[in-house]
Amino acid sequence: MNYFSTRNDKGAFSAAQAMAMGLAPDGGLFVPETIPTVTLDELKALCAMDYRARAVNIMQRFLADFSKEELEGFVKNAYADNFDHPDVAPLRFTDEHTAFLELWHGPTCAFKDMALQMLPYLLTASLKKAGEARQVCILVATSGDTGKAALEGFADVPGTKIFVFYPSGGVSAIQRLQMVTQRGDNVGVCAVKGNFDDAQTGVKRIFGDADFAAELSGRGYFLSSANSINWGRLLPQVVYYFSAYCDFVNHGGLKAGEELVFCVPTGNFGNILAGWFASRMGLPVKRFVCASNANDVLTEFIHTGVYNKNRPFHLTISPSMDILVSSNLERLLYMLCGDEKTRGFMAQLSADGCYDVGETVRAQIGEQFYASCCDDTATKARIAEMWNTKHYLIDTHTAVAADAIAHYRAETGDETPAVVVSTASPFKFAADVCAALDLACGDDPLSALSDFCAIPVPKPLSGLDQRAVRFDGVTDKAEMRAVVDGFLR
Repeated sequence: MNYFSTRNDKGAFSAAQAMAMGLAPDGGLFVPETIPTVTLDELKALCAMDYRARAVNIMQRFLADFSKEELEGFVKNAYADNFDHPDVAPLRFTDEHTAFLELWHGPTCAFKDMALQMLPYLLTASLKKAGEARQVCILVATSGDTGKAALEGFADVPGTKIFVFYPSGGVSAIQRLQMVTQRGDNVGVCAVKGNFDDAQTGVKRIFGDADFAAELSGRGYFLSSANSINWGRLLPQVVYYFSAYCDFVNHGGLKAGEELVFCVPTGNFGNILAGWFASRMGLPVKRFVCASNANDVLTEFIHTGVYNKNRPFHLTISPSMDILVSSNLERLLYMLCGDEKTRGFMAQLSADGCYDVGETVRAQIGEQFYASCCDDTATKARIAEMWNTKHYLIDTHTAVAADAIAHYRAETGDETPAVVVSTASPFKFAADVCAALDLACGDDPLSALSDFCAIPVPKPLSGLDQRAVRFDGVTDKAEMRAVVDGFLR
């Protein structure tokens, strides 16, 4: 199993090389040369396994240069008592044909833990397999959740350093506290004046700076990524789609081989793309519902085939989705169009901020994806509705998905059983969840929400405001390279 760049499918890389590099040399994203298949009998066999065994079974199909024993060791360590639920990623049924896939039982209370507890093991092993003697610096741009999950995963991992940029004023108070109080001798954090796209563009610019790379190499460093542009981040996410399907079957909600609908809140398109890869492997998925907040660039793209980032940027109560440049969409375009057209689309996006994939590709995407968006008012209404009618507490991002699945069913009449992907603990966005429930929360929204719902505050979030702030820096986007340079000195 080799890997190619989305912008040049002539040069082949091993899985270890692809994960060690993060981004392809030409700026493209790595994709596997083939998509392995899972037969119905194999799917039934997965149903009898726990989450950890399912993870090994799925990931080993893409990682030819890793042994089963290696992966079993990685999985055992990644999904251990750092997760507060024995099923790791449990399903919560709200009615007979709807379940919420809770991906937030890990150490940072967000779905990014599902991949970022695994990535340090994959990456450090990849470096050894690739014969890399230099020290790696993981460079991350975050809209809120990736940053903390990456910091937690790589803190004090030998042979690594990690630096995270986040948009100043563009993450929740709890997300910010999680990052700026991070423990570890190899970590760094800095706010960027601007939005997430500014931070992400700045990080990509640093990755593409050949002179800086050469300078760092001379000092014994090279850069890699923990964002979902890294295949090692995306691959572990494929697992939980298979696991959710198996748990739905085991619950009795459908028979193995019958189709499910998955509804995914997404900004960078990585989470939903992982599900799409699962469907290409053979997971019976009828359709993916792409849920966006007021930053509706993906909704417009799926409806029209035109991707246009030239629009107002909205700060919302679902900040992890406040994104106008969805990097992982490039992988889908490659799988549908090939490297030449994808390279052209990305050049247009860089030059003009927009591109049009044409009616043929738009129709292909429309057959597989439905798209819906909602604003903050609708998001709050869904939180209240879910609590009042189902007694189920959801966060602001999951509420965007709850709104989208309701619109999908109303518009299409499709009552196929559905899994709504729940990406964060409601306590991570406690102030906004309290507002949606008309709760007065004062200066302690975590306690107010806990008292109202009779649900304990998750341990990783308890006492955050008592921890010392270690990182209070703010930089202009033009100075991000200098910040990284200083960190590595």
